Amino acid sequence: MLHECLGVLEFFDLAATPGVPWKNGGGSTQELVCWPPGAGMEGFEWRVSVATIATPGPFSAFPGVDRQIMLLEGDGVQLKGKASGWQHTLDQPGVPFAFAGEEPVDCQMLGGTSTDFNLMLRRGTWRGALQVVRSAQSLDGIGAGLCMVLQGAWRWHDGVSTRTLAAGQGVWWWNGEHQHEHPNEGRQVVPVGAAFNTGCGEQSAALAWIALEPTRCV
Repeated sequence: MLHECLGVLEFFDLAATPGVPWKNGGGSTQELVCWPPGAGMEGFEWRVSVATIATPGPFSAFPGVDRQIMLLEGDGVQLKGKASGWQHTLDQPGVPFAFAGEEPVDCQMLGGTSTDFNLMLRRGTWRGALQVVRSAQSLDGIGAGLCMVLQGAWRWHDGVSTRTLAAGQGVWWWNGEHQHEHPNEGRQVVPVGAAFNTGCGEQSAALAWIALEPTRCV
């Protein structure tokens, strides 16, 4: 971890991240980052996690939070907003879906257990989006964020050191209160290898990428 005055940067490995069972027994959550540290579920500004859904049931409500969810593995789920009546079939890996955290949401299984990637942003503090990218990404000028390898191997480098990341591994960062004075110059994540296509024409390098910017002074 970097010193707080210059920001924070931490690597993680999903395989070594403990899962916390849900109170209703319907699944478990692996928390990758909850910012600021120690804020808890009531006071976080942004949070990223991976959840395993094993049984149908309602989602927990998060008033004032904007949520984005993306299927990673499994048959997927059918989501229904009880208040406004929307429905969404989450059955395509790598395709994010956004909804309001205060909306009562019912979740029905489309088959077996599913695993999904989750981004939660406290409304009015941070803005940003979850997306899947397949080319090199730079941290320059980005206030905070996270990336996790979905497919292939990626190389992290900051101009001094390098680190190879495999599926399920990644890094999250916060640039500090003086982010514009100390930008992440030269920090990148790059796909490893010259060719990133499989024999079937599908791209094999994929990265879950979240770039966040504060909507106020944080």
